[in-house]
Amino acid sequence: MTNERAKRFPLGLEDLVREPRRPEGRPGEVRAGALAASAALNARQQPAKNPQAGAASPASSGSAGKLQPKQGRAPTPLAAKPSVVTPPKPLAAPAAKTSARPVAQSTNARPSVGGRTAAAGPSPARTAGKNAAPSAPPAKPAATRANERSTGPNVALNGATALTSERVRERMVERLRANGVTDQRVLSAMSVVPRHMFVDPGLAVQAYEDAALPIGHHQTISKPSVVARMIELAAAGRALNNVLEIGTGCGYQAAVLSQVAREVYSIERIKPLSERAKTNLRPLRIPNIRLHYGDGRLGLPSAAPFDAILIAAAGLDVPQALLEQLAIGGRLIAPVGSQEGHSQVLTLVERVGPAQWRESQLDRVFFVPLKSGVI
Repeated sequence: MTNERAKRFPLGLEDLVREPRRPEGRPGEVRAGALAASAALNARQQPAKNPQAGAASPASSGSAGKLQPKQGRAPTPLAAKPSVVTPPKPLAAPAAKTSARPVAQSTNARPSVGGRTAAAGPSPARTAGKNAAPSAPPAKPAATRANERSTGPNVALNGATALTSERVRERMVERLRANGVTDQRVLSAMSVVPRHMFVDPGLAVQAYEDAALPIGHHQTISKPSVVARMIELAAAGRALNNVLEIGTGCGYQAAVLSQVAREVYSIERIKPLSERAKTNLRPLRIPNIRLHYGDGRLGLPSAAPFDAILIAAAGLDVPQALLEQLAIGGRLIAPVGSQEGHSQVLTLVERVGPAQWRESQLDRVFFVPLKSGVI
């Protein structure tokens, strides 16, 4: 080193090597800084033993704080001045020991970029767990889905839940009880049969009112109170085996009868109504109803005698064929009279012998007329 440079730099280059500072930063940066400081110190000590090798050593030429000599000047031998090197604190040794462990073992370490280890951060799984939407529930096995479907009702219910609830039908049953219906079998049957399934969708809101509703073809579904009254009179506390209904209509009264009697036969003379009754009853899967298309005034001799016969249309008299098909001790319930002046009367006919019947007139009613033939 020349005198001019000696004045500017009174100490040797080795003296400029200071104690490595404890770097502050993330764990990966601390390890990288410690390794760099340890390598720099080792490089400074190596030229002290071999000046020529130290001048040409790539490690010394690339070290921080090492000044390159200008062209044309001979570099001053590093061994000419006594070098004082402050021993480093024991930081490099633990860092070197830590760096010996592969970085890949740390689940949170990120890959190094440009020779520098990136700072450790939260794992991708944790980050995704914070920002991702909650996962959908696991799909149920096919067997479980099948069991859930099988436990549901077999009846196709209306979309209006207020009409399909049991509470609505129970209120209807309470009104029937208040009006004098006492047979518990009849009340139970009225509570389980969904009347709204037998009326037009536009009239479903009136299904459980005590009103007759049109079902097309100039026919009506009878009032709930009339249906319950007729069935209670026909049963009279007895067990019913065979029951005949004249005038199936939409099928509602046949469905109620099926809950009281063992076998129900029903005849309808209007073909579209007969088909509609089949459609209405099919979802209920009632096994003891036999529907027939024919002239109701002729009855059904092939299935006679009947414990009870119910006629859902009014004639000027009761057809003799139906009286003959009534079993001894059986009961026939029919509205008798004309539509003019609302003179129809609900009539009870009991067969008390082979050629003897007893007739009783009960309530004022209003039914569609009983006609002959089929259409």
